[in-house]
Amino acid sequence: MTPSGEITLYELNALVRGKLQEALPERYWICAEVSEARENYSGHCYLELVDKEASTGEMRAKARAVIWATVYRMLKAYFAAETGSAIAPGMKLLIQVSVDMHEVYGYTLTIHDIDPRYTLGDMARQRQEVLRRLTAEGIIDMNKELAWPLPAQRIAIISSPTAAGYGDFIDQLHHNPYGYRFYTALFTAAMQGARTEQSIIEALERIYRHEDCFDGVVIIRGGGATSDLNCFDSYELAQNIAQFPLPILAGIGHDRDETVIDRIANVRVKTPTAAAEWLINRAMEADRRIADLQTALSSGIKERLQAEKSHIQTLTRQLPVSVDRRLLTESNTLSMFPHRLRQCIERRLAGESRRLAVWEETVRLSSPQHILKRGYSLTLKEGKSVRSASELKPGDRIVTFFEEGCSESQIL
Repeated sequence: MTPSGEITLYELNALVRGKLQEALPERYWICAEVSEARENYSGHCYLELVDKEASTGEMRAKARAVIWATVYRMLKAYFAAETGSAIAPGMKLLIQVSVDMHEVYGYTLTIHDIDPRYTLGDMARQRQEVLRRLTAEGIIDMNKELAWPLPAQRIAIISSPTAAGYGDFIDQLHHNPYGYRFYTALFTAAMQGARTEQSIIEALERIYRHEDCFDGVVIIRGGGATSDLNCFDSYELAQNIAQFPLPILAGIGHDRDETVIDRIANVRVKTPTAAAEWLINRAMEADRRIADLQTALSSGIKERLQAEKSHIQTLTRQLPVSVDRRLLTESNTLSMFPHRLRQCIERRLAGESRRLAVWEETVRLSSPQHILKRGYSLTLKEGKSVRSASELKPGDRIVTFFEEGCSESQIL
């Protein structure tokens, strides 16, 4: 303390530290969400913990925390073994802490123990919440409803090119013992770390631009850390996969609880090599179907040929009877033909005779002799008939014909 009675900051912080130790000497189990987590070179793990309002998500408390290296080595392995994940931002933890106050670093919580069952429950709750949301939106089974072609040979792959699982998949697929051909294209994505979710979404967008070039998509993660599975429970990634227009085969390489992506993908297998085997089996199924069709086609042709042969034999047996019957019918028709032809000719001749008689009478009635007999006369001038007096002029000579005889005269 200074001569005038003031105290230093150090003295104040030391006083606060002592009071805290007196007031809160025990360890306490608290629930908190991790907003930051980092492990330093000496093995200590530094966390920032927050407490949010359940209804609004607003932060209502924050504190720094540390897990000292000696404790962290044990808790890290225990937590990962139980949850399949490392401590990471966004997780909710049930932790045992003691309250401390350091003169330089201020208020902090020292973590002594973690209950992974609480985190597991929260992870399962979040997973169920994502599934419930996808169900409510009516998209949870959209990718499952798509059909893979048979066979599926044009495959888009989402993976890291350095992932061990990717190499296993390619080797298994392209060196299959049956000689099936597959055409693959790698769309690179980060399969671990903070960018995993966004990286896979970007790869899906690139595949979508060439949708017609592929039969389906395979997502491969084999060889990554188990702690990186959290991104496969992401709502945004699940939404993209559920609505993707090509069927998706998930082979992200784990045997633990089913992730959201496993649930909504068209097909889920445990490992990348199992994904390759699934595609190879599809090709084998196509071969079997082709063989069955060939057998059915061959059998059908044989049956049809036999049926046609039997039909021809039946027709051959029936042919003599049919020919004889037809010949008799035609013979009867021919025997009646001369009589019918004679009748037709006689009817035609009689008709033509009547028509000629009518024409003959018409000509007779129209002849000049017939007209003169009725009391008319016929006057000719220079051999042509005179129809009007205006045709004559003085000095013209004319000849007039009567029923009996004719007379010549001159016009005055």
